Amino acid sequence: MVQVHQGALPDGALLARYKDVGHTDCYWVDVPKDVSFEAFITAFYTSWLFRLERAILRLVKRPSTDAEVAELAIGTRTRFAAWDVEDRGLDQILMCDMAGRTRSWFLVASRDGGSRLYFGSAVVPDVKTGKMGWLFHALMGFHKLYSVHLLKAAVRIL
Repeated sequence: MVQVHQGALPDGALLARYKDVGHTDCYWVDVPKDVSFEAFITAFYTSWLFRLERAILRLVKRPSTDAEVAELAIGTRTRFAAWDVEDRGLDQILMCDMAGRTRSWFLVASRDGGSRLYFGSAVVPDVKTGKMGWLFHALMGFHKLYSVHLLKAAVRIL
């Protein structure tokens, strides 16, 4: 059974720049094998659960393909569906949504006997109002549950 944990961002996390700006979260799972960054990104964005989100995004004119996932994973693509790459390192990526309000972050860290896979997000306040808004608060429970299940779905592929 895949056990997902929630906690603080690790040192050097690209998502940390939003820690004091709005809401940030960090989920991780340990897997008993070495996982490459490219494999993690590919598994995440091609999982059955994320394919549902990709289908919804297709309806709002933000389609994506598995070939684009592969390009994103190896660093030859800077736009994927509704996100643009904001920053990238060898083992992590930070992506910003088309509205500029949310970020998605991924990191793979080597550990004795395997890898730790991180997935996190940030939501920043509206620039006009300086507030998070009622929709943010209404969807937070769903967001947490969805984040855990997205990570689990990726791990099952790996």
